[in-house]
Amino acid sequence: METVALIAIAVFLFTYALIIDERIHRAVAAMLGAAIVVFIGIVPWEALLQHVDFGTIFLLLGMMIIVNTARGSGLFEYIAIKTAKLANGSPIRVLILFALVTALVSAFLDNVTTVLLLTPMLLYVARVMKLNPIPFLVTEIFASNIGGAATLIGDPPNIMIASSAGLTFNEFLIHLGPIMVIDMAILLGMMYLIYGRSMKVSPDERKEMVRTLNGLDERAAIVDRALFKKSVAVIAFVVVLFFIHDRIGEILHIVLPFVDPTMGLEPAEVALIGAAILLFWSRQSPEEIFEKIEWPALFFFGGLFVIVGALVETGVIASIASVMVENVSSTGEAMFIVTWFAAIASAIVDNIPLTAAMIPLIHDLGATMDVYPLWWALALGACLGGNGTAIGASANVVVIGIAEREGIGITFIDFLKVGMLVLFVTVAVGFGMLWMMFVV
Repeated sequence: METVALIAIAVFLFTYALIIDERIHRAVAAMLGAAIVVFIGIVPWEALLQHVDFGTIFLLLGMMIIVNTARGSGLFEYIAIKTAKLANGSPIRVLILFALVTALVSAFLDNVTTVLLLTPMLLYVARVMKLNPIPFLVTEIFASNIGGAATLIGDPPNIMIASSAGLTFNEFLIHLGPIMVIDMAILLGMMYLIYGRSMKVSPDERKEMVRTLNGLDERAAIVDRALFKKSVAVIAFVVVLFFIHDRIGEILHIVLPFVDPTMGLEPAEVALIGAAILLFWSRQSPEEIFEKIEWPALFFFGGLFVIVGALVETGVIASIASVMVENVSSTGEAMFIVTWFAAIASAIVDNIPLTAAMIPLIHDLGATMDVYPLWWALALGACLGGNGTAIGASANVVVIGIAEREGIGITFIDFLKVGMLVLFVTVAVGFGMLWMMFVV
């Protein structure tokens, strides 16, 4: 292996060690690793922008602005109180309810957007009910990644795979939708076994919770009714745009003939448009809103993209992936290797460059076998693999970052203990179902 490839691997491992150690903030560790690979020329400046996924960065930024602006209205407290009352003071019901909502919304919105909207509500409920928020936050992360895997638009790897393989929205629903429903049921069972005992409350404590919740007036939580209405309107507008973002040109062309009917909007553009509209309409102080943005999370992603870009530039990811698949002799073997390689690798590196490296390899296998099942194997592994570590998926980093701002620490090792168990169980079940679809 070339010297530059070895250096890229060394920098990646060094950065990862700093992240695990946690004595240095992960954003600083990622920025340091990125600085090294740029300084020694592994990632040249002209290639830097190609490796940083600005779609993810600006999507996060836009949604953070919307959420932090809307928060001042009391919107999230209102929804949180309504949800907690529906759970009737049961911590387990709260966990299940939020997990199901997270998974469902993540299937039709980007899972990062989903956790940005739901995490403030979850933290508020935990505070009101005087519960440890960590089980709820961890479950939310897992549910967002599982729900996002169910549809074409739920997770970036699915969008990339669909574009390259020509797969439709309905095909994703048919092949991955049922798998994710089963995995969600298994996840809830696992979370009950892991956290259920610590979340049990005595009858007296539950009565006290119910009394506390009943004493809360969700309408009184709305401190700014004008901002509340504007926030709901803009969030609804953004959600609609997320659904039609790729067909916006067709729709506008009907009313405005000069608009190119092939025009589409990227999810990041939708988020930034929504952020601009809400800031303009609400007249909120931008300085106050920008101070609340999770800047460390954004810089962490930027640095991590550059470090992984060094592995792409030196061919490390492509080489590892090609070694994994070059000796397969059947579709079943290829499915097994692609699924588990993508799952384990996605827990370590970002699943977007990993998916980009795997797609041409699967196309190459088309000369010797039917690769249709391999697309689903790749989607399954790349999406669910993110549950393995605290940095395995964008949603993980965002939730943990929000928790840190509230003084709630979720360590890398603590997450790893539960995350890897969830990864192996859900991927194993999903692979078994794919095996029955295509091999048996």
